[in-house]
Amino acid sequence: MSTQPAADVELAARASSAGGVLPSQRLREAVQAGWVTSVYAIAESSIQPASIDLRLGRKALRLRCSFLPAIGSPVEERAEALTIEEVDIDRGGATLEPGRPYLIPLVEELRLPQHVRAKANPKSSTGRLDVFTRVLTDGNNRFDEVGAGYHGKLYLEVVPRSFAVKVEELLSLNQIRLETAPARVSDATIPQIHAESPLLYMDSHALPAGDLEISDGLFLSVDLSGPHNRVVGYRAKKNSHRLDLGKIRHYEWRDYWEPVYPERGGRIVLDPELFYLLLSAEGVCVPPGYAAEMMAYDPTAGELRTHYAGFFDPGFGYSSDGQRFGSRAALEVRARDVPFMVEHRQRIAKLAYQRMEAPPDRLYGAQAGSNYQGQQTMLSKHFREQTAADS
Repeated sequence: MSTQPAADVELAARASSAGGVLPSQRLREAVQAGWVTSVYAIAESSIQPASIDLRLGRKALRLRCSFLPAIGSPVEERAEALTIEEVDIDRGGATLEPGRPYLIPLVEELRLPQHVRAKANPKSSTGRLDVFTRVLTDGNNRFDEVGAGYHGKLYLEVVPRSFAVKVEELLSLNQIRLETAPARVSDATIPQIHAESPLLYMDSHALPAGDLEISDGLFLSVDLSGPHNRVVGYRAKKNSHRLDLGKIRHYEWRDYWEPVYPERGGRIVLDPELFYLLLSAEGVCVPPGYAAEMMAYDPTAGELRTHYAGFFDPGFGYSSDGQRFGSRAALEVRARDVPFMVEHRQRIAKLAYQRMEAPPDRLYGAQAGSNYQGQQTMLSKHFREQTAADS
């Protein structure tokens, strides 16, 4: 019978006594204790305020369809019958074609204690490019959720939707959070947090408590305000050039996106099955003691999906001196089946807040080298900065 190292036992005892999402300093200890391992060293740059970046391995399996492993079944065993070809991505990378699922083993593996579970999500830049990703684990018939005590490999399903993308070994498309106890903040607690440290702002003012819309999470609305020539979003072009996901501030946005302008009355009509980037009307704030996650939108409220990348780190939209009034959230939207009208301030997204085990030792923003603090555009970091003439 194996025993855990002393450092592992000490960390487990400390984490289980507090409970919540592990912050950056605990994630470093978790790596040292072997809860997260890799054939390559896990660099400091991979440790985010409340998550760890996961990296692609050396090969991608081109599949004929997506799948979930049966309970007790290894991922690779199920994938073998569905593989069309194996693609090497370790020598200069390879192109993943739109609409085709690929399964890529990740270089990180997990050895979680019995009280620690994990949750995965695409990185923000991944979602903004309409690249759909989900983590699979052996014997688990749920995507992105890793059960407590899991020991084993991690696999990433990658489905480019709008663009062909080039990927290579060690590129990070998604991230994982570790949680030592149920951390979800209840609806009743959200107004209490908002009273202490505002969670939503409108311009430079905290949203009045009575204006918060709360139902199994905190709702966000969309910004479609302004004159008819104001760009309120972007729609992905069909048949665009390939995007190399390793190139930052490299591409001209007009080669891949069409600007979206509001109709009279502050509305737009989403064409079915096309991908849109919009911005929330509210500035979102995630105080240091909390993390947040964008939740899948309830389809009974409209035929659209607004969740492709979900983690918001502690410090998003926050400043200790009170000079930042939230950061607007990028909304990744696709209408289903029929054209769908969206109006200014319509609620189309929802945030769930989670307790941190402790505030992280560095917050989202300059401390963590983050790309989207105070964003005024929803385009990903792969595109050059816009100028006034572009908008």
